[in-house]
Amino acid sequence: MSKKFDQARLQQLKTDAFENIESYNDPDTPKALGNFTSQIKKVLEADPEMLQSVPEYLPVALFGRVKFTGEAKLKWSQWLKTNTFPLWDDFKTSVAFNNDDLPLVKTIRGYDENLLIEACAVLFMLSNESSTPAKRSKDESDEDGYEEDYDDDERNEAQDDYEGRDEEDEDGYDDQYDEITFNREGR
Repeated sequence: MSKKFDQARLQQLKTDAFENIESYNDPDTPKALGNFTSQIKKVLEADPEMLQSVPEYLPVALFGRVKFTGEAKLKWSQWLKTNTFPLWDDFKTSVAFNNDDLPLVKTIRGYDENLLIEACAVLFMLSNESSTPAKRSKDESDEDGYEEDYDDDERNEAQDDYEGRDEEDEDGYDDQYDEITFNREGR
């Protein structure tokens, strides 16, 4: 009898990992996620037991660094659809780890092979959903909050209305603050 994924655990890991990734995926600090994952990799490599309390840190540490080939995507889709936990020999040919991550991968495998497989299942799930940070930037419309049926004519009309207004026409507008700049402006 083959082992099964714990779907509730996978969903929770995916949610927790996504929230961590989102919290560090900030356009104002583009290196924040990379810095965090670099630090967490070192910590997990030194102390893999940490994953007992924060298992979502492994998919976060490997986010964007694990590749799935077309054939591997079919395998992962099938494994997740049928809730079948892959055997190590099948798993190891279904993922491509970045060379820099191999020490961490070997450490985690030595600690608990199932955690590594679970983390890759979460990464596969994250990479194949439109709600992930990497896909969202490609899929989103120009502005958050616009609904699909908000047509271009209405959007253009609203933009024209806004552009037609002069800031000085606004009640209470004071131009004394127009020349204020902040540290990062104009660099």
